[in-house]
Amino acid sequence: MAGGTGTLIDPLSGLIADLSIRARLPQIEVAVGDDVTSLVFRVLDPPTAADKAALANFAERHGLQVFLQPGGLDSVFPLYPDEPRPLSYRLDEFDLGIEFEATDFVQVNRSVNEQLVSRVIELLQVAETDRVLDLYCGIGNFSLPLARRAAQVLGLEIEQTQVTRAVDNAARNGLENVEFRSRDLSRLDGRERWIAEQWDRVLLDPARSGAAEPVAHMRAIGAARIVYVSCHPGTLARDAGSLVRDAGYRLEAAGIVDMFPHTAHVESIAVFVK
Repeated sequence: MAGGTGTLIDPLSGLIADLSIRARLPQIEVAVGDDVTSLVFRVLDPPTAADKAALANFAERHGLQVFLQPGGLDSVFPLYPDEPRPLSYRLDEFDLGIEFEATDFVQVNRSVNEQLVSRVIELLQVAETDRVLDLYCGIGNFSLPLARRAAQVLGLEIEQTQVTRAVDNAARNGLENVEFRSRDLSRLDGRERWIAEQWDRVLLDPARSGAAEPVAHMRAIGAARIVYVSCHPGTLARDAGSLVRDAGYRLEAAGIVDMFPHTAHVESIAVFVK
């Protein structure tokens, strides 16, 4: 989209001001792919025909895709166009194209994400014979590049829609050495089959709540090297303490990636070794 989404702030403000449901529109989610941008309007009341026409005209004029969300995530539907194009981004270093939907979780900064993926895989020091466990794998942002380097990759993620997207992305990129499963990593009892399997490397990329439950079983998992990507320094510090104190790891390196410029938030990376 010419000029980027930043140029749309004033026109979007004018659009919203003219909608009859402007007081019942609490959120607009922006999803940006390499070739197309989608806006998801959370609507608490049904938009009128005039509202829908204004939204569609705005989308057509600015080369956007517009979705409406009257309820939960399963209620999202396209307003314009009738058959929206899939969003996607490329990781050229790994010859990968990754598709996603407007409501999927992806990293907010495309160029920084490319650097993050490259650096994380470098820090994992993956050999072509390694088996890698990717916890909180999402749509495969790390799993798929890892599959270009490792013998086998297993990605675990609670959201079935993200798992489905990851499976589709693996097939789209011709990767047969990566598997994805839907698992709730906040509920582990240590008897899970994948915990007892032999893993050479582990990647942790949890939400802000951290990875306390998998970390509690990391001694049993037994990987020689762990890379932990965190969006919350507090939970990273907590889990780092558990890895060192309880699981027998040593903190080898740590750093930050400025994924969120002009904010107080950063993405942190920590490396743990046996």
